[in-house]
Amino acid sequence: MPPSREKFATQARTELLTAVRELAEKEGRQLQSLVDEAFEDLIEKHRNGRPRAQVIGAYLASHERFAELYKKLAK
Repeated sequence: MPPSREKFATQARTELLTAVRELAEKEGRQLQSLVDEAFEDLIEKHRNGRPRAQVIGAYLASHERFAELYKKLAK
């Protein structure tokens, strides 16, 4: 059984809504799935008080690959 849904109304900045609609179309997804994802990310961020595990993983991979460059840029 799919999760229950509740309708609600809100407003968003035009440029944000346009970008989200374009992203949904590009990814072949419904707008509501992107809204759900954004809500989940926001709740997780606030609940944990730190970035998501996938964000930290990307940072660590980047740091491992570009550590020397980052040191040079910091100078």
